[in-house]
Amino acid sequence: MSASQQFRVCPTTGLKVYSDAQSLIKANAVAAVIFLAIGGLFGLSVALTRWPDVHLLPMDWFYLALTAHGLDVLLCWIIFFEVAVLYFASAVLLNCRLASPRTAWVAFWLMIIGAVLTNITILQGDSTVMFTSYTPLKAAPNFYLGLIIFAVGALVACGVFFGTLVIAKDERTYEGSVPLVTFGALTAAIIAVFTLASGAIILVPTWLWSLGYISNIDPLMYKLVWWAMGHSSQQINVSAHVSIWYAVAAILLGAKPLSEKASRLAFLLYIFFLQLASAHHLLVEPGVGSEWKIFNTSYAMYLAVLGSMIHAMTVPGTIEAAQRRRGFNKGMFEWLRKAPWGNPAFSGVFMSLVMFGFLGGISGVVLGTEQINLIMHNTLYVPGHFHATVVTGTTLTFMAVTYLLIPLLFQREIMFPRLAKWQPYVFAIGAAGISLFMMGAGTLGVPRRHWDITFADAIFPYQIPSAGFLMMALNGISAVFAATGGIMYIVNVVASVFFGKRTADAPAKASAPEPVMARPVVAEYGSAGTMYIPGTIFLVGVFFVSFVLYYFVNWKYLAEVWPLR
Repeated sequence: MSASQQFRVCPTTGLKVYSDAQSLIKANAVAAVIFLAIGGLFGLSVALTRWPDVHLLPMDWFYLALTAHGLDVLLCWIIFFEVAVLYFASAVLLNCRLASPRTAWVAFWLMIIGAVLTNITILQGDSTVMFTSYTPLKAAPNFYLGLIIFAVGALVACGVFFGTLVIAKDERTYEGSVPLVTFGALTAAIIAVFTLASGAIILVPTWLWSLGYISNIDPLMYKLVWWAMGHSSQQINVSAHVSIWYAVAAILLGAKPLSEKASRLAFLLYIFFLQLASAHHLLVEPGVGSEWKIFNTSYAMYLAVLGSMIHAMTVPGTIEAAQRRRGFNKGMFEWLRKAPWGNPAFSGVFMSLVMFGFLGGISGVVLGTEQINLIMHNTLYVPGHFHATVVTGTTLTFMAVTYLLIPLLFQREIMFPRLAKWQPYVFAIGAAGISLFMMGAGTLGVPRRHWDITFADAIFPYQIPSAGFLMMALNGISAVFAATGGIMYIVNVVASVFFGKRTADAPAKASAPEPVMARPVVAEYGSAGTMYIPGTIFLVGVFFVSFVLYYFVNWKYLAEVWPLR
């Protein structure tokens, strides 16, 4: 009997887990947490350096830390975890074996080798080119080689995911359409292929340039193609964490989406339009046509936003419908008051949903507006925005679902349940503060990517308003909060995985399982069958009002800088 034929049943979720899939999900998740710890440490040092009264690192170490922070959290932590999500959404939710586990292990080790090689090269001190690594800045050859190897490994992992979908279809391990969570993961994988392929297209010649085999890399071409990778990578994150929102609601509350078709349409809009958002990084570039810039910052952005608006309605609506079905029907918000706020999986996901929408979503539309972008883009407003999407959105969501995955995959109970209960709140407060105060500082003109925000050594120092210094101090304090929440998460995860009490799963069985009569909701196709969600409609209305008010406040600022007559 081969290992690939071994599976067990989780008594909590009712999901069947094959041994090969379990091992690979565990390996990728552990690697993700390790790089989160490394990248988070670098990020804290960056924030404390940007705080003028602390100014922790010297200039060369600041740019080293900034480079490592971006790569370790935006690529390594998130993509390792997303690979784990892909394997979970295919093999586990579709109740089937994983396609070619050996190939999946090759993918894992390629990603490990690439990530380690790039980190070592950065720490050697001659590759502090930051996450964007714009030419003519030149890093050591191993910097680019490591990224290429990592990207190849991630592409191979996506191939294993697609192969698993084919196996599930051929072996009829599920009925009807794939579940919504799997469909969302498929969206993430499709965007990932485009993203990683774009990275290879530009990084391979840049690597050859660093070796001396190519004499020149055109900076404009580099920037154009690189952002097809750099920004689209964030859209992988969005698709992945939205999928997890639906998954957690289904596992904890038995929640079905309000409308399967509407939610799937929203994911399709992500594929066609969301990844096009990279153009807002190129609005001042002469080599990019004005027609493309205008289309991208208007119609494409509107359709991408439509997809997110659908999820903004359906995810909390899904939770409300499930809660009302459980009897929490008093008034408009009993369903929300009686939600399992003590469960870190739920609290983390719900706070991620709210913060991603209010902080990341609204600020993203503002930045995508061409006229506003022109005065905001090279300020701290931009990292404030993507910290709202990647940290309060993706990272908080991934942390939350970990509390479900440890019992499911590692067969361990959470070691410190009280610590787990409070961890999402501590991290969320810190992450939200980082986003808000960086956006506030950017609005006041505080520059991004600079070791000394005052430009004290310049011939003409930049005079930042006193409120800007306050914002950077509050940003540093928020970073300490976020780091504390991150440490709470890492300590609890490591302790639970190695020392947590073992759970009593159903014993492993041989061969392919018989068709399951009552599958877990997370693995089913189907809609809630109701639109009675008054609480959600009210909350979405509040969001729309907030969005309109903030949007036009920014236009007021623009009018003061660039009078409209």
